[in-house]
Amino acid sequence: MNSVCIATYNGEKYIAQQLQSILGQIAEEDEVIISDDCSTDNTLKIIDEFKDKRIHIVHNNTHYFRDNFANALIQAKGDIVFLSDQDDVWLSGKYKRCIDELLQVDLVCTNSCIGDEKLNIIHNNFFSVYHSGKGILKNSLNNTYYGACLAFRRSLLDKALPFPPTHEIGHDIWLGLVAEMTGNVKFIDTPYIIYRRHKDTVTSTNSIWTRSSRPLYKKLWNRVVVLFYVIAFYIRNGKQFS
Repeated sequence: MNSVCIATYNGEKYIAQQLQSILGQIAEEDEVIISDDCSTDNTLKIIDEFKDKRIHIVHNNTHYFRDNFANALIQAKGDIVFLSDQDDVWLSGKYKRCIDELLQVDLVCTNSCIGDEKLNIIHNNFFSVYHSGKGILKNSLNNTYYGACLAFRRSLLDKALPFPPTHEIGHDIWLGLVAEMTGNVKFIDTPYIIYRRHKDTVTSTNSIWTRSSRPLYKKLWNRVVVLFYVIAFYIRNGKQFS
C-alpha cells in the first residue's frame, strides 16, 4: 500500500480535478490522506462526493500549510508516500515512474510544467526556471525540493519526523535535506505535474530574493535557521546513518 498526502484549505475550485488525476493512477489498495485546515467553502463536500474508499479525511486547526501537511503525513500508512497540493494536476505516468525510481533511492523530485489558473502551460520545465537539483548547502539557501513534486520511502519519513519546531523550515525542504543526509535522492527531468499558479498560490516561482514579500533580514534569518537545524541533525544522527 502507498499513500498520497494532500493538505487542503478552501480548495473548492481545483480539488476535484486534482483528485481525478490522482485516483486514476494509484492502486485500489492505496490511500489518499486529506488534511483539511477548517475550510469554509465546499472543499469537503466536493471530496465527499467522490465516494471513494481510498480517500480519508482528517481535520486540522493550525492554519499553517506545513502543519497541515504534517497532520496528513503522520496518518500515512503506506510504504511509499506522495505529497500533493490541492490545486495541481498529476500527469500520466507520475505514480508508476516514482514507484519504479524509489526501488533505488529514498526520495524523488519530479519536474513539472508551470500552468496558469486554467492549466495553460506557461513554461514546460520547472527545473530550468528554478535551477533545481541536489545539494545540501544549495537547497538550504534556495530550496528546490518543492512538495508537490516529491515522493519518498516511508523509512525517510520516519527519520524526518518530527519536523523542526519552527515555521522557518518547510516540510518539503526538510524531507529533501534529510534524504540527502541519510540516503539518496533523484531529480527526474520528465514533468509529471502541471504546477498551477493563481492568485491564491502559497509559493512563488520567482527568484530567491523576490519570491516572497518578507524583508531581506527575515530571508537571511531563514537561511541561518535552516543551516542550524541541518548541522544539528547531522551531529545528532551522522554516525547512525553513515
